[in-house]
Amino acid sequence: MDRHLMSRLDDWKQSPRRKPLILNGARQVGKTWLLKEFGATRYENVAYVNFDGNPAMTSVFEAGYDIPRLLTNIQAGTGTRIVEGETLVILDEVQECPKALTSLKYFCEDAPSLHVAAAGSLLGLTVHQGTGFPVGKVNTLDLHPLTFREFMDAMGNSMLRELVDEGDPISVNSFASRLVPLLRQYYFVGGMPEAVSAFVESGVLSDARGVQQEILRNYRLDASKHLSALETEHVLAVFDSIPAHLSRENKKFIFGQIREGARARDYRSAITWLTQAGLATRVGRVTKPGVPLSAYADGSAFKLFLLDVGLLGAMAGTSERDVIGGNSLLTEFKGALAEQYVCQQLVDDCGLSPYYWSAENSRGEIDFLVQADGETYPIEVKAEENLRAKSLRAFSQANPGMQPVRFSLSGYRDEGWMRNVPLYAMGSTTLWRAQQRASVSG
Repeated sequence: MDRHLMSRLDDWKQSPRRKPLILNGARQVGKTWLLKEFGATRYENVAYVNFDGNPAMTSVFEAGYDIPRLLTNIQAGTGTRIVEGETLVILDEVQECPKALTSLKYFCEDAPSLHVAAAGSLLGLTVHQGTGFPVGKVNTLDLHPLTFREFMDAMGNSMLRELVDEGDPISVNSFASRLVPLLRQYYFVGGMPEAVSAFVESGVLSDARGVQQEILRNYRLDASKHLSALETEHVLAVFDSIPAHLSRENKKFIFGQIREGARARDYRSAITWLTQAGLATRVGRVTKPGVPLSAYADGSAFKLFLLDVGLLGAMAGTSERDVIGGNSLLTEFKGALAEQYVCQQLVDDCGLSPYYWSAENSRGEIDFLVQADGETYPIEVKAEENLRAKSLRAFSQANPGMQPVRFSLSGYRDEGWMRNVPLYAMGSTTLWRAQQRASVSG
């Protein structure tokens, strides 16, 4: 399975300013697999340490940070001789041994020529007293579920993905009949690597759904492992309410809809936990499209999305017919899937921080606002080919100088004041970034 983050790992390996690496990400997004694959294909050997259920190696790190002693024990424990520049040392499930996380500072200071990478879930949330995060002594990368572009590669459609990446609007429009079904499959399967692998191997969508349900069970168990009973109750209540929030026309997160009588002060820490764990993405409201958007954030209003569109469908109980067959009864939830997908691609594929805007005293709303390359992009999302953009036009007229974009299932078209970009092509930034603006009208 080709993960596009591999190129970033290559850059890290070659960097003269390389520090120990922390690969962040939610559980089961493929951190361990990616680091092992990176080590197997880019190094002579790999010294792999997993702290989960490994008290012997945990005690080694608990005893202190003398690097020669640690290396001697890692070699003995893994049976791998560590050679500078030839060996990748992987410290996995590092959250189970907080002092292993702290040790990265000493690897940076005392053994800068070693190539050390750590992976784990909920980093920083389970660090015990007396240990600390190695601030300034590590490089970090974030791994997310597979993007739609990576999904196309996994499905054997790399050449089709390359065509989309090139950003030629005529070519992209010509292959819509192949790209739309792939997008609908992605809506159902999502990007969790095990779910994608199950579908690729069998071609049966229900196999992916079975994996998704198991992942969701594991996430719930993970919360109970790390939190108190009351904290777990709050976290799961917020987590389970996300599909219902996204299925409404107004997707703003309302604490009162978690359960009757729910109060914000009881659940804000639960939302923080979910976002820090990588299980949810918080998209805040801005009061105006100023620069930077973060300066105009309204901390009291936000939307909450899941980490993966396939998991959203699994939580909501959508069927293959609903998503793949275009069930006419799936009305509002089509919009939920489309907005979840767009949010995911903006964050995971485009590396952007999305916000949204809504009017104070009317129903006007812009689904997403992002800033990139010195431009502000108001974004409207349409689940199908409905091209009405009343809110987007009014917002653009009131805030001239921006680059409006509408993502829909309709083909690429430049209407002068706004560009319509197919949902399946949003990973091709040349189609919607202003400085690369294409010239197709219709």
